[in-house]
Amino acid sequence: MSSKSCTKLALTILFAALAVPSPAQVAPSATAGGGWTIAAGGGPSYFHMNYGDGEEWGGTLWVDVNINKGPSFLRGLGGEMEARDLSIDRAPTLPDDMRTDTLGGGPIYTWRHFPRFRPYAKVLVSYGSLDISKHNYHYTWILYSPGAGIEYRPFGNVWVRADYEYQVWPQLFTPKWSYNPDGVTVGAMYEFGHHRRH
Repeated sequence: MSSKSCTKLALTILFAALAVPSPAQVAPSATAGGGWTIAAGGGPSYFHMNYGDGEEWGGTLWVDVNINKGPSFLRGLGGEMEARDLSIDRAPTLPDDMRTDTLGGGPIYTWRHFPRFRPYAKVLVSYGSLDISKHNYHYTWILYSPGAGIEYRPFGNVWVRADYEYQVWPQLFTPKWSYNPDGVTVGAMYEFGHHRRH
């Protein structure tokens, strides 16, 4: 998947999610915490590439869907869709035309017991693309990405997020060595839907 295709798909998903009306938005105060919510956001990412001991910058977009019904211990369960492109400010030890794109999703669990802070953990399964143009190298694979982070609500439905993610690209170069980039994303998102007033 080319970076243009990955970006177009991510933007399509983002705008589609923004266009979906949330019934929870018009729910009365008595039903606070019921229904479901959608959150969409993005921000810059910084990853250690585990290849040539280099780092890359890029951007990440995400959409979260959270279900707020059922037993209390399940109310933080949801799903996340994430798209990332890393291709900026490479270290001298990395090829000058290296680019990594990922698009995937998976379950996310958010601990919703604090008024303004929400720690979370997630496991994503993604389609990844690694390109080094000058060597005519193009590699695609299914990868796994456990991660965790924390969200802070400064006001209203706006949340700021700090996210850590560890990627596992199985047997990328040899059967005995997998490719394991890891990095952080810091960004902001808007949550569509009713939230508890504190």
